[in-house]
Amino acid sequence: MPSYRLRINESDLSVESADSAKPLLYVLRGLGLTATKFGCGLGQCGACTVIVDGTAVQSCQLTVADARDKSITTLEGLGTAAKPHPLQAAFIAHQVPQCGYCTSGMIMTAAALLAKTRKPSESEIRSALELNLCRCGSHTRVVSAVMTAAEQRG
Repeated sequence: MPSYRLRINESDLSVESADSAKPLLYVLRGLGLTATKFGCGLGQCGACTVIVDGTAVQSCQLTVADARDKSITTLEGLGTAAKPHPLQAAFIAHQVPQCGYCTSGMIMTAAALLAKTRKPSESEIRSALELNLCRCGSHTRVVSAVMTAAEQRG
């Protein structure tokens, strides 16, 4: 069975998969990284978003073979309950999560944006989050939380 070297949350892992076309999403969840959610499986909802080499990527659309030798960050790699990432803290402060299903994808997309754009405008935030759907309608609070996290970073 082929083995794929992946760097996930700053740890080098070797993952075996008989199927080179297996979506990264399934590999991550199989490793117990369940913050990455299966939403639509078509790359249309953003629930499975992770950061790959600094870019927000929908993990249901990236194969394990294509993820080989890339740096992957999931929500579990951003912060902890004791020391949350500024975005995680801002999402809590702004009471963003309702059902919470889209939350990790939203945070990961926003984290990739903030890594590239220190002080994004509201329209840049909304544009970055275009592919992240929230059926609960929390987008206004999401945008506010991202702006707060950007401001707190300085």
